Order: sequence, then structure tokens, then C-alpha cells
Amino acid sequence: MEKFKIEGLVPAVFTPFKEDGSVNFDMIYPYAEHLVKAGAFGVFVCGSTGESASMTVEERKAILETWVKAVDGRCRIIAHVGGTCLADCVELAKHAASLKVDAVGAIAPYYAKPSCTGDLINFYKPIGEAIAPIPLYAYHIPSMSGINLPQVPFLKAAGKEIPNFNGIKFTSNNFMEMMECINCEGGRFDILNGFDEMLLCGMAVGAKGGVGSTYNYCLEYYTGIMDCFLAGDIEGARVWQQKSIDIVNVIIRHGGGIRGGKAIMKLIGIDCGNCRVPVTPYSKDELDTLRSELDEIGFQTH
Repeated sequence: MEKFKIEGLVPAVFTPFKEDGSVNFDMIYPYAEHLVKAGAFGVFVCGSTGESASMTVEERKAILETWVKAVDGRCRIIAHVGGTCLADCVELAKHAASLKVDAVGAIAPYYAKPSCTGDLINFYKPIGEAIAPIPLYAYHIPSMSGINLPQVPFLKAAGKEIPNFNGIKFTSNNFMEMMECINCEGGRFDILNGFDEMLLCGMAVGAKGGVGSTYNYCLEYYTGIMDCFLAGDIEGARVWQQKSIDIVNVIIRHGGGIRGGKAIMKLIGIDCGNCRVPVTPYSKDELDTLRSELDEIGFQTH
């Protein structure tokens, strides 16, 4: 199998919803145009940012199908198929493979959690088999999943037992462990930076690509970080990273990356609606406040 590497920026896309909470499939097409025009390496569909945990299996299938059509080969498609029910994950994986996506990612069960490396392998192996030879990425996002098992032993075991295992979406601020993962077995695995506000840190320890929610509306910030870093302009990269941090601080004040991010998407002209229940919808007053705070940090809205 040709080694697949993500060497660029992949927005973790939001799922657009209508006022009644149903999926707004039509909005995916202009959304895809926005990201392709911005220079996204790919799109990461139905992950945490996409609120996959609040959707049915059939909704997730239909959303992925729509993204594949909307992108139309102009950037990579990475499908997220993880969840708490392995049978559902395998069904989603087979569906993703039938659409010939470029890669598949999966978060491990976060309720009845794996307690050791063997548990993780037992979860990921059937997913890998369902999509082979398409590359498989695991999740490491302990702040959300509550799973914080050592990743280097997991990489070594997964590399032996899952032939198409490709790497990890690494969303942790443990950069010592991240660097160990990047260097594991001579750099065999693709380790993706997951914290947007720490992309520069991830690149400093060797990451070549990243997946992030704020990439949806300020991809140029992260392109600036990567371009400056690769050119040896570390101070320039720091300037761009600070712009990213300023955005992250704003969305933290407004409900976090998914709720705050969807509101920003509305302000830039791509209305992804509100989050699904139980997340509180935005009021007009809060949107006005958000717009004002973005103006203060120099972020342009419509």
C-alpha cells in the first residue's frame, strides 16, 4: 500500500442544521466551495466538530455522501466513523470505503472505555479490516474521550496487527509523547496536530499536518503558521499563532469550539445553524456581542 500522508491543513467540518434540527444538506455545497477556495488539504467529516455523537448512522452516511459530491475530488475526504457501538462503527466504515474516501478516522468508545492497549486494538482492528486498504487513523483526545493510554505502545501494536493503520489524530498538549509518536519506528506513522492553538508547537516536534475546527473560518492563519515555519521565520509563525489564540479565546467565551465556531460561520456568510439539543442556541444579542469581540481582534466578518 502506498503510504498516505496528510501534509497540510484539514478543517474538521461542522454539520449544518436547519431550525428544526434536521440536516441542511444544501448548505454543504457552498461550504465546500469556501474550503476548497481557501486551500484546504482536505475535510474531516462527522467528527466531534461535526456533532457525530448526536446523529443517527443514516444521517452520518448521508452527510458523508453529500460532502463527497460537494468536494468532487478537489481535496481529500477523511471520514470519521468512531463512536460507542463497534457494530455501528464498522457499518459506517464499510460505507465510507464504498465511497472511496481517502482515509478514515475513529474515536474509541468514550463511555465504556478501553482500559489497555489490547482493548484499543480490539476496537480498531475490525474497522481497519472493513476499510482495507484505505488508511486508518486513531484518535487521541483525552480531554474529550477520557482515554489517556500511552500512545507509543499502541502505535507499535497497531502497526503489527492492523496493516492499514496509518497514525493518530493527536489532540493533546503532551508534546513529549507527540514527538515520541512522530519518531516511532523511524517516522513510520502519520501524527496529526489536533489543538489548533498549538499548531506551531506540533510542527516544532515534527508534525506535518493538522486537523482543526477553527480552520473552517480562518485557514489563512494556519497557512501563515506553516509557511513561516517552513521558511525558518519563527517570529512570523508566532504572530500568526497568536491570531489563532485570540480567536480561540473568543470562542471559549461563547460556548467552545463547536457552538462558538458555528456562530462565526454564520457571521462569515455560511450559516451552519445552531448545535443540536442540549446546546443552547445563539440569540441575536449574543451574535452581536460575538461580532463585536471579533472586530476587536481584527477578524473580518460580513
